[in-house]
Amino acid sequence: MADIKPFKAYRPASGLEEKIASLPYDVFNRQEAYEKVQRKPDSFLAIDRPETQFAPDQDMYAQEVYDKAKEMLWGKISDGSFIQDETPCYYIYEQTMNGRTQTGIVACASIDDYLNNVIKKHENTREEKEQDRINHVYTCEAQTGPIFLCYRKNKLIADLVDKVKEMDEPVYEFVSEDGVRNRIFVISDLEETETICRVFTTIDSIYIADGHHRCASAVKVGLRKREELKGQIKGKLQSDYFLSVLFPDDELMIMDYNRVVKDLNGLSANDFMAKLSEMFEVKESDAQVKPSQKGEYGLFLEDKWYRLNAKDSIKNSDPVEGLDVSVLQNNVLGPVLGIGDPRTDKRIDFVGGIRGLDELEKRCHTDCKLAFSLYPTSIAELFDVADAGLLMPPKSTWFEPKLLSGLFIHTINDKIR
Repeated sequence: MADIKPFKAYRPASGLEEKIASLPYDVFNRQEAYEKVQRKPDSFLAIDRPETQFAPDQDMYAQEVYDKAKEMLWGKISDGSFIQDETPCYYIYEQTMNGRTQTGIVACASIDDYLNNVIKKHENTREEKEQDRINHVYTCEAQTGPIFLCYRKNKLIADLVDKVKEMDEPVYEFVSEDGVRNRIFVISDLEETETICRVFTTIDSIYIADGHHRCASAVKVGLRKREELKGQIKGKLQSDYFLSVLFPDDELMIMDYNRVVKDLNGLSANDFMAKLSEMFEVKESDAQVKPSQKGEYGLFLEDKWYRLNAKDSIKNSDPVEGLDVSVLQNNVLGPVLGIGDPRTDKRIDFVGGIRGLDELEKRCHTDCKLAFSLYPTSIAELFDVADAGLLMPPKSTWFEPKLLSGLFIHTINDKIR
C-alpha cells in the first residue's frame, strides 16, 4: 500500500513560472550554473545552487552557502514570488517533448514506504552527493527538487487525470528552455483528492525512475527530524514525506546511455576487434549505428562505425547480468579494456542519449579513442531489477524530459494537518 498524500505547495505566482522554473541542479557543472544564474537571476537554480551567489573560489559546501539558499527561498516566499494553496492538493504535471507527452501527479510520498521497500530503488547512491542535498533540505526547511517516481498504469488514476485535463484550465502553460511544453493543473476538489489517495493505497510497488540521491537525502532528513522532535509532536510531520512526481509506466521513455573510453588498454585496433569478434557478430557500417534491439551495439573506432550483435555465449537471463550495459561491462569494458569499476575509473565517461550520436564522434575526435552506442534499458527491465531487490550498474538509464525545479516546493517546518 502506497501512502501518497496531497499537500499545500508553494508555487510561482502567476506570470513568474517561466522565469523561475529551472532544469535540475545536477545537470549543470559549476561554471554552467554560474552563467545561467547571471543570465536569469530569477531562475530557481540560484536557490538550488547557491554557490552562484559567491566568488568562484567559495567552498560550495560551506554552511554559509546553504544559509544563503534559505535566505533567498524564504525571501521570495515573503515578497510574493511564490504563493501557497490554501488546502492540500494534488497537481498534474504534463510535459510534451518531440510530440510525446507524459503526465504525472505531483504529490508527497512517504519516507516509510522507501524504508519498507514499497518505493523501490535500482541504483546505489554516493554519500557525498547525498550530504549536499541533506544540508540543502535541512537548512532551507524545504524540498525543492521533485523525485521522479513511476508505477504500473492504473485506469482509475488515468481516467481522472484525463478528465481534469479536459475540463480544467491549466494554471501554468509554457515552453521551457529545453524546448519542452509544460502544463500544470491543480486538483483541489475533495472528492477527487480522496479518490487519488485511495487508489494509490491499492498500489503495492512504486519505483524511483530518477533522483535516487535526492530521495535518499529526503529520507535521512526525515529520520533526523523525527529524532529531534521525538515526543514533542503527535502525528505525522511534513518531513515524513518527500516531494515527488509519479508517472504511469506506459507514458515514459528511457533513452540510451552511451559509453566513451579514453584508450584501448594497450591493444592495437586490430587486436581489439579480434577480441570483439569472439563475442559479437561484427559488421562495418557506412552510417552511424543506433541500436534497434536488445543485444545490439554500435562501436565507433578510428572514424568507422560497426554494428555489434551479441553472441548467445555472452547473453544472460539474470535481471541485472542480462542488461545490455552489464553485458558490455562484463565482457568488454572490464576484461578487455581494463575498466574494473566504471564509477571511479577516469578512463570511461558516459553520454546521455539526448546528446545524440554526433556527440560520441566528437568525443572520439577530442579526448577519447572509442565509443559504444547502446539500446536503451526498458521500463520493464527497471521494474524487474527493482522487484528482485537488485541494483543496476551505474548510468543504466537516462530519462527525458527532466522535471523542472521551482514549480513546486514542499516545506518541512510544520506537521501534517
